[in-house]
Amino acid sequence: MRSNTGEKWLEQRIRKYGPVSKLSLFGNPSVFIHGQAANKLVFSGDGSALASSQTKSVRMVLGAQNLLELRGDDHKRVRGAMVSFLKAESLKQYVGKMDQEVRLHIQTHWKGKHEVQVLPLMKVLTFDIICTILFGVERGSSRRAKLVQYFQDMIQGIWAVPINLPFTRYNRSISSSSKVDDIVNDLIAEKRAQLQHGAGGPRDLITSLVDMNNSQAISDGEIIDNIKLIAKSKSEGETLTWEDLGKMKYTWRVAQETMRMFPPIFGGFRNALKDIEFEGYLIPKGWQVFWATGLTHMDQTIFPEPERFDPTRFENTTSVPPYCYIPFGGGARICPGYEFAKVEILVAIHYIVTQFTWKMCADNRFSRDPMPVPTKGLPIKIEPRNRNIGL
Repeated sequence: MRSNTGEKWLEQRIRKYGPVSKLSLFGNPSVFIHGQAANKLVFSGDGSALASSQTKSVRMVLGAQNLLELRGDDHKRVRGAMVSFLKAESLKQYVGKMDQEVRLHIQTHWKGKHEVQVLPLMKVLTFDIICTILFGVERGSSRRAKLVQYFQDMIQGIWAVPINLPFTRYNRSISSSSKVDDIVNDLIAEKRAQLQHGAGGPRDLITSLVDMNNSQAISDGEIIDNIKLIAKSKSEGETLTWEDLGKMKYTWRVAQETMRMFPPIFGGFRNALKDIEFEGYLIPKGWQVFWATGLTHMDQTIFPEPERFDPTRFENTTSVPPYCYIPFGGGARICPGYEFAKVEILVAIHYIVTQFTWKMCADNRFSRDPMPVPTKGLPIKIEPRNRNIGL
């Protein structure tokens, strides 16, 4: 399943030069760092030594005020506002809505089919959930259909070469990003008006961000850019609850092991804001620091037999050293959408596993673009189950 020349190149580099080595990336003097200490350096600290450094295409598509680009007090303020909505305690009230979205998705796209392509369908499901819970745009709205399409086009060009010519992926991505901005601006205005008129009921992320008090307030531009960033045992008929998700321990271990072998991000960049001493080396101010996610995940000293799929590795999470398993980052820089993603994963797996059996249609190797992508869209043959199973 694994087909990743980038990781192999980095593994060869580590064997030749060790966990710290200099190189040139995109014409910039850079240092590649690897290992537990490297991950801790990247994800801990107050931002005074290292700052996020995204490619031009990411900055242009997501906007300069997204969480990846902010630092210091601005980063703390915006992150705090997002976490207040996305933390586990707040998400409990949205399990039912997410459950409903998954049920409708399966009814529309899976039931009655003999073969489906998993990758595009999971994208549709994710965008549907984002529209409902983060944007508060319900099904049947023409605005929702536009948002789903614009987000798909936007994401496709996030890692493209930033050449803004007609008919390029980057051009389509920039255009779609601008259209998302317009729609979210309208949503912000509408939700601000609703708040002024005392509208109640369950809140979406945009409403929660708009309603922050003055000391925590974030600008409309910050709301827009970070909305786009996030855009990165029951009986039949009974809705899943938060308590049910808490019982799905093995399901979550399967998801954890999948993300160990196929982490959702390849790695990232930081800029050295000052000279940094690390592992006996000096990283000069202004240099670019490059790190990769999957290398500690596939380190046999941390995860024995790393090529073997084994969810039991995560039965005892304390056996995994800190900063060695980082599919969502770590420390102060852990992804604020971690709990949101966990809920979606558990609900989706529950309904797919309990309602269908399946088998692969063909060779389904993964490559990176730079995200992990099944090269053929992951086609599978499915058959409905005749009985419910516990999970």
